[in-house]
Amino acid sequence: MAEAAKNYLDAATLDRVKQLDVRARLVVEGYIAGHHRSPYHGQAVEFATHREYAPGDDLRHIDWKVWSRSDRLYIKEYVEETNLQCTIVVDASRSMQYGGGWRKYDYAATAAASLAFLLQRQQDAVGLAIFNDRVEKVLPPSVNRSHLNLLIHELERAEPARGTDTAAVFGELAGKIPQRGIVVLISDLFVPQAALGNALKQLRRGRNEVIVFQVLHADELTFPFRAETVFRGLEDGVELRAEPRALRKCYVAAMERFLSGVKGTCAAAGADHVLMRTDQHLDAALGGYLAFRQRVRRSVRH
Repeated sequence: MAEAAKNYLDAATLDRVKQLDVRARLVVEGYIAGHHRSPYHGQAVEFATHREYAPGDDLRHIDWKVWSRSDRLYIKEYVEETNLQCTIVVDASRSMQYGGGWRKYDYAATAAASLAFLLQRQQDAVGLAIFNDRVEKVLPPSVNRSHLNLLIHELERAEPARGTDTAAVFGELAGKIPQRGIVVLISDLFVPQAALGNALKQLRRGRNEVIVFQVLHADELTFPFRAETVFRGLEDGVELRAEPRALRKCYVAAMERFLSGVKGTCAAAGADHVLMRTDQHLDAALGGYLAFRQRVRRSVRH
């Protein structure tokens, strides 16, 4: 059963599951099955101090290691951690249309819905923003189950369109996203590096922590084309007929420079960067977020 659940992390399998809410649940259950247990069970607690046992105390909190050394009963006391607010920002510009049945946007929306489902399991508040060259939709963070259904509905109904204008969009979003939370940006990041850097700095306002999931199609990374091909820009409409084998070496080198620049821009803005390929498992999003979340919790406490 666990092995079957893990199969739902596979992009090719998920492409056959049309309902986004079902896909999200399958991804999260597959991720948890792969780790044998849920990474989080509700609100977390952290050990704070000891105090002497008093009649009526819960025996489950007795520190038996201390008893074995001192022959005295002590109770472990804990501090409950504050739940987090997370806003997931999803790129719905026309460049996210690329792909066959499983477009970059479909992968990004599935990653966003899966993260939202996981956040609700952890009792964290989750919000959503969808953008292209303008802010298309903003849902403030909430822990309500009905809110999760609305969030998934908005991801399903959104259709990649228009260009990308990070300068206008992120300036507006910065004023709508709660402070001292986590912002997850899911995009192909096909924007000028200077614009990306400014956008990330705007998202970092109010002491927000930012994690960037860069979604790219395998074709964009490996350039597998062989026959003469017409390449068409999805956002600018420019067409180029070319012999791919003559371009491949230069293209791959340019893509490597682009990815290196994106990583450097994210690092300079204090944001984490995770590259996601549409032909690979979606556990990169869940695992990357959970690791990031742990670090944020530690920094908030200290």
